[in-house]
Amino acid sequence: MSGGGNTMGLDTPRPLAVDALLDDPETRIIVCCGAGGVGKTTTAAALGVRAAERGRKAVVLTIDPARRLAQSMGIDSLDNTPRRVDGVDGDGGELHAMMLDMKRTFDEIVEAHADRERARAILANPFYQSLSAGFAGTQEYMAMEKLGQLRAKDDWDLIVVDTPPSRSALDFLDAPKRLGSFLDGKFIRVLMAPAKVGGRAGMKFLNVGMSMMTGTLSKLMGASLLKDVQTFVAAMDTMFGGFRTRADATFRLLQAPGTAFLVVAAPEPDALREAAYFVERLAAEKMPLAGLVLNRVHGSDARQLSAERALAAAENLEEGGIVDQESGKAGLRDAADDGSPGVDDVEDPDVNGKEGAEGADAPAGSHGAGTGGPGDADAITAGLLRLHAERMQVIAREQRTRDRFTSLHPEVAVAEVAALPGDVHDLAGLRAIGERLAAGVPTGA
Repeated sequence: MSGGGNTMGLDTPRPLAVDALLDDPETRIIVCCGAGGVGKTTTAAALGVRAAERGRKAVVLTIDPARRLAQSMGIDSLDNTPRRVDGVDGDGGELHAMMLDMKRTFDEIVEAHADRERARAILANPFYQSLSAGFAGTQEYMAMEKLGQLRAKDDWDLIVVDTPPSRSALDFLDAPKRLGSFLDGKFIRVLMAPAKVGGRAGMKFLNVGMSMMTGTLSKLMGASLLKDVQTFVAAMDTMFGGFRTRADATFRLLQAPGTAFLVVAAPEPDALREAAYFVERLAAEKMPLAGLVLNRVHGSDARQLSAERALAAAENLEEGGIVDQESGKAGLRDAADDGSPGVDDVEDPDVNGKEGAEGADAPAGSHGAGTGGPGDADAITAGLLRLHAERMQVIAREQRTRDRFTSLHPEVAVAEVAALPGDVHDLAGLRAIGERLAAGVPTGA
């Protein structure tokens, strides 16, 4: 690389063709996945808006407790039912959005696969209420269930999924299997053993089983818990296999050719390390990866000025090392030779008036309120140069981080999304993100 501040990496990745992906009628599901806090929700919403305005009938499924998606789309609230988003204009396209209600989705499964009396008993059961509201992996499992429901209805050309804000991106793939294993009857039958053993020995055995469960369920320990578990198992006995079957079916749907995964990450080491793990896991599971969305990337329109040169210029300005005041004044005096006024020839029109008197009393180097002399200009310029140097250092650090990922996974296409100056809170902001996604390379953001 040259010393002029060129930050193009040696491992420039293949660009991700976002519009081609959205326009392809074979693309029916796009899953935005990644670690928490990297912009999955905004990316999913922006993709939905852009797809709809390019003619697709799209629905965005978000699992975001912050409810930013509803606000950015101008909807008062989102729930478990897709709602039409107004203001999205396309050639026959339209956009719907919904927010996963984890417990309501679980309730819908029970209501759909159990008779009325059994469903009522399950929904009222305290053990079920704890399980459906807070058991580890339930949110990810229900996201899978809702995706399967939406795809089965076939009401939309494109489903965009915003995966849950998990600690790890891998939770989206792992948790449904974990919950399915719990609900397929094996562990439940272990919990039923105390009912057959009875008495104090049975409760001791139950306590061993409960130690493997979450803190939410452990709060229910006591005499009533055994009865709740028995009632729950008796009512759910015929449904356990169905959970595993549907989880497996949705997992196969994620492997199908019409599905595309977009791994979303920030240009930071931890986020890209997580993205690399997820890319490797998708390959192991034979799931189709479309590419990486590198979010909130910084750029500059003045990359030819390196951080080193900017810092050197700032130091010289602050020390007066490169400022030739005399030659500058001489240049102004020379300009007067062709008839234009020089510095010493300019007269104050109010020199004999009040303003002129105030100007005469002004401190040396000042030019009135709100303006600064040459020293102030130098200080401001030096400050701007230092800000530019900091920006170039950030760009270089992000570039190195991206290049490490690219060297490990050169086959992964990348779209770099320039950072916006503020938060996205409306459709205009989502459109701006969509344009940056389609462009794929940040410039002066």
